[in-house]
Amino acid sequence: MPRHLLSGLVLFVVAVVSSPALQGQGRTARDGVYSGAQATRGQALFKDKCAACHGEMLEGLLGPPLAGDEFLKAWGNQPLSELVNKIEKTMPQSEPGTLTRPQAIDLVAHILQTGKFPAGQAALPEGEDALKQVMLAPAAPAATLSPVASHAVPAPAANLAQLMRGILFPSSNLIFEVQGHDPGEKKDGKPYEPGANDNFSWAQWGAGIYSPWEVIDYAALAIADAAPLLLVPRRCENGRAVPVDNDDWNRFTLELIEAGKAAYKASQSRNQEAVSDVSNQLADACLHCHEVYRDKPGGTTADPSNKAARCVR
Repeated sequence: MPRHLLSGLVLFVVAVVSSPALQGQGRTARDGVYSGAQATRGQALFKDKCAACHGEMLEGLLGPPLAGDEFLKAWGNQPLSELVNKIEKTMPQSEPGTLTRPQAIDLVAHILQTGKFPAGQAALPEGEDALKQVMLAPAAPAATLSPVASHAVPAPAANLAQLMRGILFPSSNLIFEVQGHDPGEKKDGKPYEPGANDNFSWAQWGAGIYSPWEVIDYAALAIADAAPLLLVPRRCENGRAVPVDNDDWNRFTLELIEAGKAAYKASQSRNQEAVSDVSNQLADACLHCHEVYRDKPGGTTADPSNKAARCVR
């Protein structure tokens, strides 16, 4: 069982990380990868299952747009397998997982046609490996690493330990919990209600409000998007400045961001084993930072963790 004590983690300078490099991907959606018949079936299915949330013209209503610049920013640098799997496993929002693989393929064909991608002679395949070879509309990769300027955000209210314990620690524990509990397992339907003598459970809270898999989605996204807050200059619990200018702090932060993104991608598969596997990546991201900035020797009986030495190499 990997370590997952996240309290007090000292993370580093934040950055915007681009999508993976595109090398090795042979085709794009501009190459006529779907058939007109698929798009026609997908159009009828979209009107029945998807338009209420995404709009008749895919412009986005309750759900995000499935056409236009915002859609391409989100999905352009990803293979079509990711979009198909997203639809098959998590849509529609009111009945996730009820669409078949062929239906998800037809919906993607409709999305491509609406986005002015040309149809071809051959149908879009259902196989995972074949879909991975087709990118949607890749843009030039642009990975940059830039600290958050102190004037760009309000002065932080939390010290580093408070930020970790409020967001990253409970969110990570939700993901680690998947190692032993399948979010897809059928429950008795009763919302979580701790007894008078019970401790509050971060792992069970929310199960009566959102579906268990949604809770895992949100935890992974919280990790990925909260990490930039660790790049904002602030104080550690012991009063030292968070070392946001250190190169390894940058590296550890990026590692955590990528672990959160990987956990979200795994959660979207709705597969316990996939999330359990990626939880090791998250544990390693935490451990690499802890070894340098958190787990300090030389404590006392009163403070065996030696908090006074944290936030320095």
